[in-house]
Amino acid sequence: MVQVLEELKYTNDHEWAHVEGDVLVMGITDYAQDSLGEIVYVELPSEGDEITKGDPFGAVESTKAVSDLYAPVSGDVVEVNEALLDSPELINTDPYGEGWIIKVKVYDPGELNDLMNFVDYNDFIEKEMEK
Repeated sequence: MVQVLEELKYTNDHEWAHVEGDVLVMGITDYAQDSLGEIVYVELPSEGDEITKGDPFGAVESTKAVSDLYAPVSGDVVEVNEALLDSPELINTDPYGEGWIIKVKVYDPGELNDLMNFVDYNDFIEKEMEK
């Protein structure tokens, strides 16, 4: 059973987002890392880069595939998880903790309303698993 945390927001591209003050911490969900398999490389943006809601901002490469990471909101990248450069498997072992990917200063907090809550994301992945 994949883990879904109640306090997070989710996208239909399987990214998660957590508000910490005026910064949004982002990563990929347990479902996504489980589907991808062993993650061997992460392409990260740079601090100071601007990301745009819905556009790719990086990628994760696994033994199965390369998958783009899509921005759930627009904003400025204020921190990247550099530990992933040497240890991309942190996304597999701790997707909601040590495996976070970037932190963003959000331009429009209203964009967070477009993300799924815990219940909606659980329903979404149940439908995905039925395919």
